[in-house]
Amino acid sequence: MTNETYIPADLLRPFVKTYRIIGSQNEVVNRVFPVTAHVLVFRIQGQVNYLSGNCKEKLPNFVLTGLKKSVRLINYNQNSANIIVTFKEAGATAFFKEPLHELFEVSASLENFIQCSEIDRIGERLVMAKNNKNRIEIVEQFLLSKLHNHKPDQLIQAALQKIHTANGLYPINKLASSLYISQDAFEKKFRKLVGASPKQFSSIVRMKSVIAQKQQTKSLTEIALNAGFYDQSHFNKDFKIFTGLTPSDFFKSTPLW
Repeated sequence: MTNETYIPADLLRPFVKTYRIIGSQNEVVNRVFPVTAHVLVFRIQGQVNYLSGNCKEKLPNFVLTGLKKSVRLINYNQNSANIIVTFKEAGATAFFKEPLHELFEVSASLENFIQCSEIDRIGERLVMAKNNKNRIEIVEQFLLSKLHNHKPDQLIQAALQKIHTANGLYPINKLASSLYISQDAFEKKFRKLVGASPKQFSSIVRMKSVIAQKQQTKSLTEIALNAGFYDQSHFNKDFKIFTGLTPSDFFKSTPLW
């Protein structure tokens, strides 16, 4: 597989983390782990499917994916290529006014948010583009045309930082109190801008922290205990939902990304 990464333009950088162009000449299955931000995918060529058990679900050409707590298996057919826009946390709401928390664990066609005629024009331009740099320019033009909020919410940014610093173990009531906002108002605002509840978001951060720490040390049991998992079976269950593998199998493997 090929994997090219591009950095967003200055105006988009507060909201967009990276662009990546993923291509595969051969058929391949990739394991995609949960993330803490929305992802927008533009199909350039070929076909890409979502695998669930023994079933293949054809993914739309343009897809907006919400935050998720479970692993996804993505099947790239021969000669397939996608542009993947990874937003920063709470960044997607700068472009989409719809309630994005409804996309938690969901991948939806961009047709639910943008007129089909506009999508068709973008698709044609991406296919006709001379090179990948031109394709990124087309995607950026689209994003700039949809940018309606040029300033990240400082309260939510502070909340995200606190959750990450605590590796997802910051009690929600204490988090709201530290930001001088009621818990109900905080949770409503958080869901609207981040695309998940504070508890859902924190659980993703917690498991990502467990994995990152295990790659630096040997005792997974100690790490799990420190992350608040006091029952081994509970931890194993959550870990398999997150990665699709048992802890022992996961750390023997080398995920693509």
